[in-house]
Amino acid sequence: MIRSMTAFAGCERAADWGTLSGELRSINHRFLELGIHLPDELRTLEPALRERIASRVARGKLDLTIRRRAVANAAALAVDEDYLARLDELAARMRARFPGMAVEFTRLLQLPGVLRVSEVDAATLQSESLALLDSLLDDLLAARSREGDKLAAAIAERVDAIARIAAEVRTMIPAIREGQRAKLTARLADLPYPVEPGRMEQELALWLQKLDVDEELDRLDSHIQETRRILRQPQPAGRRLDFLLQEFHREANTLGSKSVDARTSAAAVELKVLIDQVREQVQNIE
Repeated sequence: MIRSMTAFAGCERAADWGTLSGELRSINHRFLELGIHLPDELRTLEPALRERIASRVARGKLDLTIRRRAVANAAALAVDEDYLARLDELAARMRARFPGMAVEFTRLLQLPGVLRVSEVDAATLQSESLALLDSLLDDLLAARSREGDKLAAAIAERVDAIARIAAEVRTMIPAIREGQRAKLTARLADLPYPVEPGRMEQELALWLQKLDVDEELDRLDSHIQETRRILRQPQPAGRRLDFLLQEFHREANTLGSKSVDARTSAAAVELKVLIDQVREQVQNIE
């Protein structure tokens, strides 16, 4: 399965204690690089989030952002009734000594310990955060797979074109060899001195051996078959394809350097163009 490295996912999880929202972005990168942005109460969860992402993503630069919004209503607040009662008793004694003293209720609520904000259980918050990340990863990987299908189709189309050109060059080779043989024979015949037949055949054999591209065409065919196999396998394929493209370039360059015919020279140029187009697509693959 071919997956792109470029995608985006966002989702939320709501509960009675508030809402967790998250965004996960992914772009191209040679390796797996993670950037994680969390609220303070989730900092201790970062190693678990990194491990969860690394277990499902092989390559790419990923940025994860998680935010928490607490419920803004009275149900999230609690008053320490016992503490407030003790403060009231203290205020009553103080009023006996200081008749002019007055204490406002709102001022009492500002004293430390009177008003408490109910906190979500740490285990619950961690569980919800990991569940949020799983949803983000599901959506991100689905988007990467959809884009990967398009990339795979584009690569397969160009690999088919490479295969057609290689097959056409293979059909040209016998005629090109005969043409080169005829040219060399004519040149040898024009020499002012006679050439031994055995020597002429030896020179012909050496010349044609230098022009032989059968091995390069065979390796191109092998690379084409391997590329098609990789496009069908479930594992991440970007690095393997990137290596294969180097081999494609090597064979195309050799084919061009050995060419003595305009048709094979043009074929070598067209091969390089197609290989570069495949390379552009592979840079986006996980």
